Amino acid sequence: MKFEKKRASTKQEIPTASMPDIIFMLLLFFMVTTTLREVQELVVYTLPEAKAIEKIENKRLIQYIWVGKDERTQINDSIVKLENIQDIMYAKRQALPNVIVSLRIDQNVDMGYVTDIQQELRKAYCLRINYSARMKI
Repeated sequence: MKFEKKRASTKQEIPTASMPDIIFMLLLFFMVTTTLREVQELVVYTLPEAKAIEKIENKRLIQYIWVGKDERTQINDSIVKLENIQDIMYAKRQALPNVIVSLRIDQNVDMGYVTDIQQELRKAYCLRINYSARMKI
């Protein structure tokens, strides 16, 4: 007669009962904290360099205007003509009275064109203007 030892049968598995809860909490965390890129840049530009740069903290108030090397102007996801800037920006200012217009203009664009954009913004009563630049190294 042979005597065999009975071994205790323990499971070597990781408990997965709370796994859906953990996945849901992680998904919710990343959905809340992630900011999506709102606008696709359609113009090609190189920002000018600056010695002193101040960062704007509240980016929800900013409306960007991009001006490319070929003086194409972009607001939101569309290329606009200079004459349409006033109407578009006036509507933006009506929706958001504290809007800050950030001009992202190529460093080789003629200053006369920049002045024309400033005049259109002045007509739309968008008087808070920011000029984007990169830090000079």
